[in-house]
Amino acid sequence: MALAAAEPRADWAARAEESRGRLVAEPPGGSRSAFRRDADRIIHSSAFRRLAYKTQVFTYHEGDHYRTRLTHTLEVVQVARSIARALGLDEDLAEALALAHDLGHPPFAHAGERVLHACMASYGGFDHNAQSLRVVTRLENRYPGFDGLNLSWETLEGIVKHNGPLTGPGCKPLPHAIAEHVETQDLWLGSWPSAEAQVAAIADDIAYDVHDLDDGLRAGMFTVEELAALPLVGEVIAGIAADWPGLVGSRLVHEVGRRMITLLIDDAVAETRRRAAELAPASADDVRRLGRALVGFSPERAVGERAIKDFLFPRMYRHPRVMSEMDAAGRVVRDLFGGYMADSFTLPVEWRAGMDGRTEEERARRIADFIAGQTDRYALAEHARLFDSANL
Repeated sequence: MALAAAEPRADWAARAEESRGRLVAEPPGGSRSAFRRDADRIIHSSAFRRLAYKTQVFTYHEGDHYRTRLTHTLEVVQVARSIARALGLDEDLAEALALAHDLGHPPFAHAGERVLHACMASYGGFDHNAQSLRVVTRLENRYPGFDGLNLSWETLEGIVKHNGPLTGPGCKPLPHAIAEHVETQDLWLGSWPSAEAQVAAIADDIAYDVHDLDDGLRAGMFTVEELAALPLVGEVIAGIAADWPGLVGSRLVHEVGRRMITLLIDDAVAETRRRAAELAPASADDVRRLGRALVGFSPERAVGERAIKDFLFPRMYRHPRVMSEMDAAGRVVRDLFGGYMADSFTLPVEWRAGMDGRTEEERARRIADFIAGQTDRYALAEHARLFDSANL
């Protein structure tokens, strides 16, 4: 069967040839577009490699088949490229944003972020999305001419506001890293981002929903029969039962996930096309000025998608097994932060360089950068080294 051809480029797609450029000017990338170079730089970054040993929901020692931040990210990339291709958007930009969306996550998933935010409460807080920006603009040190990866304006814009505007009515105060960066580069924080950034955001939702259901089923936290009561998942399970009577076990679980991804991708594509026909954006900047999201689910599927999240929150994310792991993990992060703050000589040489001349807030931010970059296993090893907790 022939592969589906890409849609003609949409009028409202981002265009690499019209990019607002990089903070530090660079010569063109030969055969690669600006957005392709951004994606490639992210793939080759140290922060991207470390995602392999950062928790998605289950810590790495729970088993080899559960998602990590890296495998989740690759699944988001696949969904984002599929949607971008169907809509005639720039696939490379959508991929770059999907690749970068979790770079700022600390070890131990959201438990690690909650504890690190609490530790940083007196110093501007911690936000993983803002930390992703900090990683790609400051912390990656690979190039002689600049700190960070020197990504295109459109990629940085999409990283910081793929979920919507960050300034204006109802918006929270800007996270530290974003407020600091926009002093030197205007990322249009009051507008919606490009369609490609919105695609990366909805791809994250699709991947989270479907693959957390899969991991939860593998872990025995709920059953297929329980999922059948959910509106969207129940529809899928009924369709499988009609097509494959008596299908059980791993083949059934896989088929549920496969059909769910297809259903949600197709719905997002159809609904986005409907909105584009209604709102008629003629350029990427028109998308930014719409005052509302262009990419989204239909009202019916949005209800079903919300029901999945509402189901997963108590049954998986707050499951006693997960909470026990995350409580212990939170103590690791809290202890590391306190230990490093009390004695900066416990930090590696390259991280404690220049600490003596820094303010307390600057020291705390640097320590947060160090902890946020740690993998689960490195954090556990550091905790064992500093607190003799090998059996924690």
